[in-house]
Amino acid sequence: MRDLINHTARRLPTWPLYTTGGLLAVWMIWQAATGGLGPDPVKALEHGFGEKGLQLLIASLCVTPLRWFGINLFKFRRALGLLGAGFVTLHFATWLSLDMGLRGAEILNDLFKRPYIIIGFIGFVLLIPLVATSSNKAIKKLGPAAWNRLHWLSYPAILAGAVHFVMIGKVYTVESGLYLAAVLGLLAVRAARQQKLRPIRA
Repeated sequence: MRDLINHTARRLPTWPLYTTGGLLAVWMIWQAATGGLGPDPVKALEHGFGEKGLQLLIASLCVTPLRWFGINLFKFRRALGLLGAGFVTLHFATWLSLDMGLRGAEILNDLFKRPYIIIGFIGFVLLIPLVATSSNKAIKKLGPAAWNRLHWLSYPAILAGAVHFVMIGKVYTVESGLYLAAVLGLLAVRAARQQKLRPIRA
């Protein structure tokens, strides 16, 4: 099965993933504009963008652990991360423009009244340098070691997104709990492996 997955992954280009993500975003906006998202389309769109972003970012976190078990989807990690960041940006833009109406006083009031917005915003800000340095040119300019250190920001960014998603609901749900558990589990697995690979000092 692993050989089949790896063989198929090697043959597949990454552009269909970007295309599918773009079409999904357009479809969600169309649904909101035509009444397909229920009585509160702005909130539904805002929530939908945020959830899709979190799902894609969690998927990007899964790529390296899967590689440890012989499943190589590494070529898709950048696309998953960039699409996740794109949906998070749409989530933030929807809240800022359609929900808050770009009203500064109301935005500040919402920030202080709802701590989960600050946590989500921190996660969004942490994603910015990751997107800005996602190209091969940026990796070459920074150097692999510096680039890898910078991209550790993805861990707190995705964790902040999961916490934001849990806190945004008025009640805690199994779904939100599973997202947070998935992120914590993936980060714990990575930390355990790093500890195991770290050389023992006398």
